[in-house]
Amino acid sequence: MAPGSERLFDSLGHFGRFQACVYFASVFQAMSCGIHYLASVFMAVTPNFVCGIPGNVSSVLFYNSSEASLEDIWTVWTATENYIVVQLENGEIWELNQCSKAKREVSLDLAYEYKGNKSVFSCSDGFLYDDTKWKSTVVTQWDLVCDREWLAKLIQPTFMLGVLIGAVIFGDIADRLGRQRVIWFTSAGQFVFGIAVAFTSDYYSFVIVRFLLAMVSSGYLVVAFVYVTEFVGIKARTWASMHVHAFFAIGIMVVALVGFLVRTWWVYQIFLSIATLPFVLCCWMLPETPFWLLSEGRYEDAQKVINTMARWNKVSTPCKVAELYSVQHDGPVSGRTGDNDAPSAKKHNILDLFCNWYIARRTITVWLVWFTGSLGYYVFSLSSVNLGGNEYLNLFLIGAVELPCYIIACIGMDKLGRRNTLIPFLILSALICVLIMFIPQDFNVLIILANMAGKFSIGVAFGLIYLYTAELYPTIVRSLAVGSGSMMCRVGSVVAPFCVYLRSVWIFMPLLLVGIMALLSGILTIMLPETLGKPLTNTLEEATEIGRNEKSCSEKTPPAQSGAALEKIEMCGPETVSPEK
Repeated sequence: MAPGSERLFDSLGHFGRFQACVYFASVFQAMSCGIHYLASVFMAVTPNFVCGIPGNVSSVLFYNSSEASLEDIWTVWTATENYIVVQLENGEIWELNQCSKAKREVSLDLAYEYKGNKSVFSCSDGFLYDDTKWKSTVVTQWDLVCDREWLAKLIQPTFMLGVLIGAVIFGDIADRLGRQRVIWFTSAGQFVFGIAVAFTSDYYSFVIVRFLLAMVSSGYLVVAFVYVTEFVGIKARTWASMHVHAFFAIGIMVVALVGFLVRTWWVYQIFLSIATLPFVLCCWMLPETPFWLLSEGRYEDAQKVINTMARWNKVSTPCKVAELYSVQHDGPVSGRTGDNDAPSAKKHNILDLFCNWYIARRTITVWLVWFTGSLGYYVFSLSSVNLGGNEYLNLFLIGAVELPCYIIACIGMDKLGRRNTLIPFLILSALICVLIMFIPQDFNVLIILANMAGKFSIGVAFGLIYLYTAELYPTIVRSLAVGSGSMMCRVGSVVAPFCVYLRSVWIFMPLLLVGIMALLSGILTIMLPETLGKPLTNTLEEATEIGRNEKSCSEKTPPAQSGAALEKIEMCGPETVSPEK
């Protein structure tokens, strides 16, 4: 007899017309998560700048280049450590640096070199920015340069901190109040907070509203993932769940396109926020999942949803709730409510992931892969605008390269195995990081292609790790294992912006760190057992045994095991299977 969920899908279809509509509507809004996660790459750009001056400029000099205004000198001022000489209409001559300015005591001839006395001043008159590429950014809006530069560097990390907190909060709320309500609230919240960001009047309100935007964006991504997996049958669940990531990547591509077309940060933010407005207007039509309704005892509501699914999928005899309820103690629904049915069962905690050497080693390796996947994903994404050439095209390509990587991940998981797919792509990403260091900096096209290859490799590893984690641990701690892994993933996303900032120390420092972590993760993954075709374990003893003696469990079962694993974990709550970027 099929489990409760599969009895439903065997009756109504695993991916019929109803599921297709719900799936594509839900993942369409996932684009907004990709949009807001990477919006800061253009919103917080720091253009060329120098100290402001108290007066009107009559002429500008940079080495041998002489112009009538500062706007004309930006194209030749490439070395920001050098100063610009300006002469004011009143005859004063100033040397302008980025964070200071000096007034020449003797104002005779306008010359670049000067050996006389100077009076050095701070930038009390503000700053002058190069607006040839960006008319306005949050950096130019609030002068986030020099001694306030650290505020600009906190924009992305504080957003990622909101991602971490939002996933935890809304994941729990979705289990209590239902997936539908959280999807309504978070999708509307993305639109409202996204628009509100554009109208913030100071830096601190900007960061606070962006933090709230991060929370609802993360909450939507987590809950939408669970929502679609509860509507899709086992035959299509692996591919459907994996390609939620693909729509996130499309969001990154939208950021590149809008950034190219709109060069004022608050207008840019508004356009990004209204990109998914159609979903906000129609998301109220999405139904609650029948499995959450069953777990709450709302059988009539669950039957209405099932009848709607049957009507859309043109099934004349829909499955009855009574049939599902009769087997729910054997199916995934009971896996979610089993704590109430068996109050005497042992409570498990994080220490159970370190109960013996085999499980502890497995946990450390899995956590490292989660962390490395997130770190590498964001280092490659955030660094793409600094590769040279057209930064908009760079980001677009970095997003586009993700689309095929999830197809490769799905094929590799079912044909080669989880471990045998994960190891080569982790090591390949490490080798690519090393390769990029040896490419001459003027070979822009080659550098961009190598970074795309690195993003592809880390994307494959990142895409399959959550499912592999679920299969490595027994039922009693599976939710805990995947949940803790996704938390390490979010830690990696918080650390990634700081890693990118290390370019100021050494241009290849971010790549070196990602390469070391990827190589270490790949080597440690060799010690993990393969799970393809093996039954899911129920106890820690069974999970330990597959690490000690893989050969005794080498009998193969059909590749649909990947879907079965999702079947086991899909009802453990959003935190369990969070695909968090």
